[in-house]
Amino acid sequence: MNGNIGGKVPIGECKATVVYMSGYLPGAAPEKSPILSPVPVQLPAAVHGGDSWKDVCGGGCGFAMAISEKGKLITWGSTDDEGQSYVASGKHGETPELFPLPTEAPVVQASSGWAHCAVVTEAGEAFTWGWKECIPSKDPVGKQQSGLSEQVSQPSQGSNAASGMTLQNETRKVGEESVKRRRVSTAKDETEGHTSGGDFFATAPSLVSVGLGVRITSVATGGRHTLALSDIGQIWGWGYGGEGQLGLGSRIKMVSSPHLIPCLESIGSGKERSFILHQGGTTTTSTQVSREPGRYIKAISCGGRHSAAITDAGGLITFGWGLYGQCGHGNTNDQLRPMAVSSVKSVRMESVAAGLWHTICISSDGKVYAFGGNQFGQLGTGTDHAEILPRLLGGQNLEGKYAKAVSCGARHSAVLAGMLFQMLMAERGLPKSN
Repeated sequence: MNGNIGGKVPIGECKATVVYMSGYLPGAAPEKSPILSPVPVQLPAAVHGGDSWKDVCGGGCGFAMAISEKGKLITWGSTDDEGQSYVASGKHGETPELFPLPTEAPVVQASSGWAHCAVVTEAGEAFTWGWKECIPSKDPVGKQQSGLSEQVSQPSQGSNAASGMTLQNETRKVGEESVKRRRVSTAKDETEGHTSGGDFFATAPSLVSVGLGVRITSVATGGRHTLALSDIGQIWGWGYGGEGQLGLGSRIKMVSSPHLIPCLESIGSGKERSFILHQGGTTTTSTQVSREPGRYIKAISCGGRHSAAITDAGGLITFGWGLYGQCGHGNTNDQLRPMAVSSVKSVRMESVAAGLWHTICISSDGKVYAFGGNQFGQLGTGTDHAEILPRLLGGQNLEGKYAKAVSCGARHSAVLAGMLFQMLMAERGLPKSN
């Protein structure tokens, strides 16, 4: 954001971007109290002259991440009540610091889950660290045979009443996950051979191996799973898959190696490839040369326990936990395989964001669609009723607005619309968007 937001900035006067933060980042404020009003975040002293903020990548539970213009990763935020780092591969300090990665390549994108992080570099490599179960082994798996642990026996599908799942129960589970996260130890402890924290030990940044010659262009992190998108439009996934969020067709408790997810699965080699798309329970095949329009994935997002993707033709695909309708298929069943959301097949989607219990999409004409859990009004529909199909948002606040970008937290959402976008561009002395 511009440091002089709300004032008039002459063309050429604005030379730097300012990052503001507010909310609860224990360690970033005295007595670990919430920051009630936006305050500026200072670049680390170690950042060389001429560098500046480029992008804020959000944060997990108690920490934040951002990228500088020169591709440096910056982290800050919190420690837990016991003084341990939530994501302790190195040190997420209480003030912004450069985060050390085992590469000199600039970081171009970053993402964080509940207690793990992932980044992509300019070289097409992905690194991940944090909660140990979210860190893949060194061996990628193309045909899903190895690297899979036992299936989860209890399906979590059907309505709230049928499954006995209540909002209070789910909130309690999230709280239990938070307790587990507090057992994450530091990389220093790990290298010194300490064993406190058990299975929840964090690991240092680790290179993600998804096959020779595969370049990663973006990553998405969920509660306990991660997706990576390659330059030819394939999705790889790993981590916890008990609700189908890895799209492998069954309830896999843990996937320890990157697996190719068959939403648009390459089953050939060389330039000609056949792809499979699951829609409405059926399978169709087609052949393409290179990245034929409409035949590859261009965007990915991870929610708490579900995933979403968009094809370059604008098709919306979802899979995973469906208890609140967050997969958008008109029911509350878990979706174990990637499936196109048929109710919006005539709408060209451009971007998607997934929260803990909900999903929000933006179409090519700037319209906003929302579905899933709505206990806290996170869908923006004006009620607190869940939506099991994508619902076009309207109302006075969005009237005449052109949505540009969307982001989902656990229980809230944010949309960057045309008027705000134009205001920011104007104050930077740049031409307004069309």
